[in-house]
Amino acid sequence: MILLDENTKCLVQGITGKQGSFHTEQMLKYNTCIKAGVTPGKGGQDFLGVPIFNSIEEAVGESDINSSIIFVPAKFAKDAAFESIRHLDLVVIISEHIPVHDSIEIMEYANQMGTTVIGPNTPGIISPGVGKLGIMPTHIFAEGNVGVISRSGTLTYEIASELTRAGIGQSTCVGIGGDPVIGTNYIDILKRFEEDKDTEAVVLIGEIGGNAEENAAEFIKEEMTKPVVSYIAGRSAPPGKRMGHAGAIIQGNTGTVASKTEALNSAGVEVAKMPSEIVKLLKEI
Repeated sequence: MILLDENTKCLVQGITGKQGSFHTEQMLKYNTCIKAGVTPGKGGQDFLGVPIFNSIEEAVGESDINSSIIFVPAKFAKDAAFESIRHLDLVVIISEHIPVHDSIEIMEYANQMGTTVIGPNTPGIISPGVGKLGIMPTHIFAEGNVGVISRSGTLTYEIASELTRAGIGQSTCVGIGGDPVIGTNYIDILKRFEEDKDTEAVVLIGEIGGNAEENAAEFIKEEMTKPVVSYIAGRSAPPGKRMGHAGAIIQGNTGTVASKTEALNSAGVEVAKMPSEIVKLLKEI
């Protein structure tokens, strides 16, 4: 497993909000190690036995926290992220609609501080059997040795469910986020899976727009020894029509299903035409 293991001790920023409280309860039910929550002005209270602090600095001073998950509105997300990055090793930003210029500043600061950021606009991370820092439904995941990386939360769920039903468990599933500016990309996660003793194969779930999958293909060709299979969403997208994610922008001859498929095939990666074909491709490895 990668990123989230038995040593991950997390705090929740925005723990008392509607989304924060709901998903904190779900994370606790999955035995995730949530040691604190942060909501300014509500320090001294608790949520389901989790102590609430006014700031991350206070929370870190009280316990050995090393990661955070952020459920705060977009307009406050930059400040929340900066506070986490200043003190912690891993920051998962669930929040959507963060302005691009805020995301650029967040990632620049994370690079300076050496902090790993997942997101924004991500379903998070799950290491089945260990815990989750995110919003994914846990019942569709199972422990195993296949790593999953995706830009899309919904496709992560669909393919993880297919894998589980076929008896193929997952080591870790990571949603890197669908925004144009994100903290951790495909290559960053591929590197971790390549080094991870619990991961034997990888599923890379992509979509039209940008060149992240083409870049990943180059890395796979040059650096990966573990097998990778893929699915690229957007095969039937009409030319010129704007699709869901902000990152789904096609420029010239890059960003299309065809260009991504060609790049991945050249790196020895089989690309499924439908999500349901992923199981078959994995079994043929």
